[in-house]
Amino acid sequence: MNENHLEIWADQLLEEYEGGRRELGSMKDDLNLELLQDQEDKRQINSMISDMSFSIDWMKKGRRPGNLRGIDRRSAYQRRALLDMDLFPSLDIEPEERTLDQEEKRAIINMLSDLSHRERQCYLLHMANGMSMQEIAVELDIKKPTVQKFIERAKNKIKVKVSCHTNVITRIGDEEPYIVRLSSKKIFF
Repeated sequence: MNENHLEIWADQLLEEYEGGRRELGSMKDDLNLELLQDQEDKRQINSMISDMSFSIDWMKKGRRPGNLRGIDRRSAYQRRALLDMDLFPSLDIEPEERTLDQEEKRAIINMLSDLSHRERQCYLLHMANGMSMQEIAVELDIKKPTVQKFIERAKNKIKVKVSCHTNVITRIGDEEPYIVRLSSKKIFF
């Protein structure tokens, strides 16, 4: 299709939609609102008119109606595209592996011991094994929203535990404890 043919086709489609909307308006005016069936027909016709108006507005504007900050209205910085691939950072970043000492292991076990059996299962499968919530749901034979709730509860309990220990130890004035080191490295977050 060439550009001229495309514009004619789009204009014809727009005219057809506007004609259909006018026909629906005249059908609505011909209804007898005292009849129960005609009242139901009026609701259906109003819905159809609304859908057609939305489609017509979309075709006229070229974007979703009512969208105040569409992609075409983004700032100049958001519209720029980088053409030089050397400007992109390398994507083969791998974290440095290290072993946990005994204090860090005890801290993690202490945090995980506050979780219920299911919370611990879901949390470890998701965070340590990298399984999706759907995969966990299939594995444990429970529903996905339930898995999500277990993981959220576990995260909240661990955050409370980390913040509680950090505040208590900081107030005492001890040297940098292992809980603070764990929270700064964001293990399991």
